[in-house]
Amino acid sequence: MMNRVAVLNVVGLTKSLIGEHTPRIKAFVDAGQITSFKPAFPAVTCTAQSSYVTGAAVEDHGVVANGWYDREAAEVKFWKQSNQIVRGDKIWEILRAENSEFTCAKMFWWYNMYSTADWSVTPRPAYPASGKKVFDVYSHPMEMKEEMKSELGDFPFTTFWGPNAGIGSSKWIADSSKWVEEKNEPTLSLVYLPHMDYCLQQYGPGDTRVNAELEKIDKVVGGLIDFYTARGVEVILLSEYGVSKVDEAVHLNRIFREKGWIMIKPELGLEMLDCGASMAFAVADHQVAHVYVNDKSILDEVKEVLENTPGVAEVRPAMEGNAGERAGDLIVVSEPNAWFTYYYWLDDALAPDFARCVDIHRKVGYDPVELFLDPELKFPKLKIAKFLLKKKLGFRAMLEVIPLDASLVKGSHGRDNVPEGEQPIFVSTGKHAAISKPEDVAERIMQAVRA
Repeated sequence: MMNRVAVLNVVGLTKSLIGEHTPRIKAFVDAGQITSFKPAFPAVTCTAQSSYVTGAAVEDHGVVANGWYDREAAEVKFWKQSNQIVRGDKIWEILRAENSEFTCAKMFWWYNMYSTADWSVTPRPAYPASGKKVFDVYSHPMEMKEEMKSELGDFPFTTFWGPNAGIGSSKWIADSSKWVEEKNEPTLSLVYLPHMDYCLQQYGPGDTRVNAELEKIDKVVGGLIDFYTARGVEVILLSEYGVSKVDEAVHLNRIFREKGWIMIKPELGLEMLDCGASMAFAVADHQVAHVYVNDKSILDEVKEVLENTPGVAEVRPAMEGNAGERAGDLIVVSEPNAWFTYYYWLDDALAPDFARCVDIHRKVGYDPVELFLDPELKFPKLKIAKFLLKKKLGFRAMLEVIPLDASLVKGSHGRDNVPEGEQPIFVSTGKHAAISKPEDVAERIMQAVRA
C-alpha cells in the first residue's frame, strides 16, 4: 500500500520569507521539518524541476536552462513543453513500475505535454492561421480540460505571465488540483504555484509590497494543506530557488555587437539577431547566460571579454554529458546584484517589434521586463482595451505595452552559490533524510510515497 502525497511547489519560497505574513505556511513548517539546499545550476524553473522529477544532475537530464540554442536548427528555443526533452526515468514511472496501482497528477509543472503521468494540465495557447493567440490549456486526458473549464471557468492566462501576472493563476491551479484529487485521487500530485515569482522580480526581496503577495499565496497554500490533509494526503512544500535583489542589468549581446561578433539582419526597418551567422552571442536566462561561439577561433577572446565585463562574476566551461549538446561553449554567471538581458540593439527605435510585447518564444533570452507596463504610455489600460476589442472582433493586432528599460527589474535568480536565505526549501511533516542537492528531492518524494 502506497502513501498518497501532494507536493506543492511554491516558487521563490525561502526560509527568509516565512514569517508573520505567511502564518499558515509557518504553522506547517513549525509542525514538520524544513531543509534548505543548494539550488540547481542554473537555478531556474526548467532545470530545477527536471532534477526534481528524475533525481539526475543537469549533465544527465540535459535541461540546461529555460531555453537554449538549437545548433542544428540554428534557433533559440525557450519554454518548450514536451516531456521527452527531459532525459531519464521520471519518479512517477519508477513508482508505477514498483506498484501498478500508483497514479500521478502533474499540475502545471513544466515539460508537461506527452508526459507519462496519468493526469496533467499545462498552459498552452492556440495559434490559429489568422495570427491570433487564443489562451487555453492542454490536458491529458484530452477531454479533461473541457470538463474542468466547465466547472472552474477558463484558466486566467494573463495572470500567469505579463504585466497582469498575479494570484489568479495560482488560485486556478490550486482549484484544478483539488478538482483532479476529488475525481481521481492520485497517489502523487505535483502542484506548481508560481505567484511569488512575479512580485519578487518586480519589487525585489525586502520591498514592503511583497508582504501583501506573501499573504495571498499563504492563503492559497494554507487552503491546499487543509484540503489534502483532510483527505489523508501527506503534504510536502517545495521551492526551486530564492530571488536575489538586483540593481544592475548586463547587456552581453550589445558588448558582443560592439566587438563585431553579432550579425544583425535588417527586417522591415527593424533589427533581428541572426544567431546562425553570428560569431558569438549570448542566450540570457536571469543571472546565467549560455554563450555560443560559432567561430571557435575567437573562443579565448570571448572568454577574456566576459571575464572583464562589469557585473560578471564567473565564466564557466561548457557542460558535459547530455547537457553538452544544448549548453553554451561558455556559461556566464552574474554578480549577486546583476542579471543578464537578451538586448542586442543599440537604438530602441530599431528594437524588433516583439521586444515591446509579451512574447516568450521569439526573444533570444528570458525577459523579466514583460512583467511591467511601459511607464511612458499615457493610457496603457485604454491601449489594452482597444487591443482586446480588435481581438474580439477578429482583427489582428499587437499589444506593444512592454518597456525596454531593464532597470525596472529588482529581483533575479539563477546563481547556485547563494546564501541560505536565498536557497530553495523542502518541508515535510515527517522526518526526512538530509537534502544537500536538488537531485535528492526525487528520492525524498519517492520515500514519502513508499512510506
